[in-house]
Amino acid sequence: MIKRRDFIHSAALLSSSLVLPKLSLAAQSQNTLAIPERLDGLAGPSGLRYPLTLREGSMQFLPGKRTSTFGISRDYLGPTLFLRRGNNVEMAVENTLNEQTTLHWHGLHVPAAADGGPAQIIDPGSTWRPSFEVQQRAGTFWYHSHLLHKTGEQVYRGLAGMIVIEDDESKKLALPQNYGVDDIPVLVQDRRFNDDGSLSYLQSHRDVMMGMYGDTILVNGCLNPVFRPTTRRLRMRLLNAANARTFTFAFDDQRDFALIASDGGFLEAPYQCKSVVLAPSERAEIIVEIVDQRPFKLISLPLDSNSPFAMRGMMGRMHSGNESRFDILKIEPQLTLEDSPDIPAALNQIPRMDPNDAVITRRLELTMAMGMGMMRRRQGSDASFFINGQAMNMNRIDYRVKKDTTEIWEVVNDTMMMHPFHIHHSQFQILDRNGVAPAAEERGLKDTVKIGPGETVRFIMRFENFSDTEIPYMYHCHILEHEDNGMMGQFTVE
Repeated sequence: MIKRRDFIHSAALLSSSLVLPKLSLAAQSQNTLAIPERLDGLAGPSGLRYPLTLREGSMQFLPGKRTSTFGISRDYLGPTLFLRRGNNVEMAVENTLNEQTTLHWHGLHVPAAADGGPAQIIDPGSTWRPSFEVQQRAGTFWYHSHLLHKTGEQVYRGLAGMIVIEDDESKKLALPQNYGVDDIPVLVQDRRFNDDGSLSYLQSHRDVMMGMYGDTILVNGCLNPVFRPTTRRLRMRLLNAANARTFTFAFDDQRDFALIASDGGFLEAPYQCKSVVLAPSERAEIIVEIVDQRPFKLISLPLDSNSPFAMRGMMGRMHSGNESRFDILKIEPQLTLEDSPDIPAALNQIPRMDPNDAVITRRLELTMAMGMGMMRRRQGSDASFFINGQAMNMNRIDYRVKKDTTEIWEVVNDTMMMHPFHIHHSQFQILDRNGVAPAAEERGLKDTVKIGPGETVRFIMRFENFSDTEIPYMYHCHILEHEDNGMMGQFTVE
């Protein structure tokens, strides 16, 4: 519970350290959208092998200035990994950095020993070789560092990339599927730069409390990007890879688009909308129709102050954190456009999990410290963010889940800001939000759910196929600075 004196102290600190987006780079020249190379794996005796090298790099994000970065087999970010359901794969992850790290396959259903959480540390000079069968149906996922207390910094510097899973059913659908042509990755981040071009990370109390916000948008590591489509329909795989910022994706001419997939794959049917709100780590696949040659922009709108995900109380009145409009990607259609097939009316069948099958309902309460408690945490002597009153502890297993059982998790947000709650192991289905059934865009499979201030969200999940009494999976807030500062727990499946 937040004490009044701590809140007043925290308010003063926040008001003295607000960082408003400068948007000063909007007038810079456009750059062709970088499309990360596609990695389909190398044939091996027991499946496909994906060699990945974690390394230091250097990028020129800003004109005339070099930025030191981390990358995965490249200078910044990683290649797009293409996996296929039913294939056996081995990830050969070589760490050439001068520090420990991990690599987590976000959203994938894999054994705990292959999950890449804080328990699977990759020391400098070593290679980690997890192997698993791809069990997911088609969808857009991602991979990123998950080192205890340093996830935020390492992802901020570039340790992240997209994963695309295909299957027989998805290949049969009449959808844009030509990677880099009519099916494009859109990995969106906000970053803050120092005057010399170096990345600026955790410079104030606010950067910990709110999470790390930037004033410069990068898409696939590209500043001021432009994409020039050659087809009538364009499929965009949106990934919010920011540390803390929530994006409200829309188009500047207010055109409709079809939402076809969420975190865990296709929705049952396309959902027509004008905007989609994605918190950190959430994904969405959309299809936009190009009716003429007029340029238009993918943008991020300010989060509505009446949104259930907006900050509340004095914190919200001072600074919401998501109140700015950004240009994300300019789209300049070519003069001649190839025809694209109509979007299928049906995409997927999603059997609904039955709440009556749940063996337990677990209640998790998200809380956060304010004021001096948070400042002490930055100095290493205290925690700032909690689940059920406890900060993350690698020596404590919070839950022991029985293999092949179904559970309901009820997550309560007792703070004044939204937390995107993520759980490892598999995908879940949202049952209700404050007792109300989920909206159409949340009825698909999910691994991250936005939980607004004062909200209670229930979801149902089945823990099957894998068991390990020693190695845990994680659950946590996906504002990375919150995760790094305590808002995380762990469970085993036995």
